[in-house]
Amino acid sequence: MSPTARRVLWLVIAVAAAAAIVWILDRHEATERATAALNRSLVFVDSTVVFVDSTVPPEANTTLALIAAEGPFPHHRDGSTFQNREHQLPDHPGGYYREYTVETPGAPDRGGRRIVTGGNPPEVYYYTGDHYQTFRRLEVTDGRR
Repeated sequence: MSPTARRVLWLVIAVAAAAAIVWILDRHEATERATAALNRSLVFVDSTVVFVDSTVPPEANTTLALIAAEGPFPHHRDGSTFQNREHQLPDHPGGYYREYTVETPGAPDRGGRRIVTGGNPPEVYYYTGDHYQTFRRLEVTDGRR
């Protein structure tokens, strides 16, 4: 291998390593933001404050904090489009709703608990504990009011 080819190879390796470091640091920062949100009784989503009542499982707070921090999410389906096939939520154009997993302790899979958001950025939040059979809107208060 010529000296020029070696230099190019090292340059490519250095650029790839730098990109990997930036990606790792970005994920670490998002995790820290989610953890900070969990340490408060309120979850901040941009200028919106989400007040979670005590009737939802505590894992819903974790999911809301991850949504506020824009991840990282534990499941690859988190953030995917929710189709509203059950027609339990108000009708909106396709792509309006997104779904996120609410962990179910002891479940061998994602379980049936979800938070579904509407809008981008989210303007409405719903919780389902029975895999889309019923939904309950979570109270959301705009932090500017």
